[in-house]
Amino acid sequence: MKSITVALPAYNEAENIPAMVEEVVNTLESLGRAYEVIVVNDGSRDNTAAVVRELEARYPHVRLVDHAINQGYGAAVWTGLTSAKTDLVFFTDADRQFDLGELPKLLAKIDQADLVVGYRSPRRDPLMRRLNGWGWSRLVTLLFGYTARDIDCAFKLMQRHVVDTLKTEVQSRGATFSAEFLVRAKRAGFRFEEVAINGHRPRVAGNPTGAKLSVILRAFRELIAVRSELARQEQTKAKHI
Repeated sequence: MKSITVALPAYNEAENIPAMVEEVVNTLESLGRAYEVIVVNDGSRDNTAAVVRELEARYPHVRLVDHAINQGYGAAVWTGLTSAKTDLVFFTDADRQFDLGELPKLLAKIDQADLVVGYRSPRRDPLMRRLNGWGWSRLVTLLFGYTARDIDCAFKLMQRHVVDTLKTEVQSRGATFSAEFLVRAKRAGFRFEEVAINGHRPRVAGNPTGAKLSVILRAFRELIAVRSELARQEQTKAKHI
């Protein structure tokens, strides 16, 4: 069986990370695959890094990657994906909103796909976050065409060559990361599968940052930058036809 990395971006998740890592390790041990768990501490202001170092001592497959300063959600995810040393790479959030017991559903599809993308069914977030997510997905689809039903669902599994291929292309380091990643993967011709994730759970500790005005404004700036770059690429390609 192919080896797998689970990458966990974490910002101020000291309350969640011990239980999350334990759940990840227990799930991966049950699968019988070679694995590693990478926790990317994205410049947390709490003691997330210290907690992960304690977990490293307890679990030999756990590895901390530390951002000295906060770089953004996409940067933390990308660091985790590009730091992986295995055949398969999976990422999810460290906030314990996803049931890792559903990972085998994605693994069952990966031999027929390059990317397996989860979608929350149902999504257990407050109404405003669900509405914002719906609007964001519709906007991305309007600008770039369909990529996935739930673009920002943090439950994605991929073959290692997807990361290697897109390593120099994906530029977004904020909340636009997932959208850009999927758009570029689709345009590169990678095969997608989508899987319903039924075990999405409400957040029980820590505070989400996705609704902050600075995060939202950065997301729109990055989205405009991606659209502009792809438009320039299309114009250049058209001139050479």
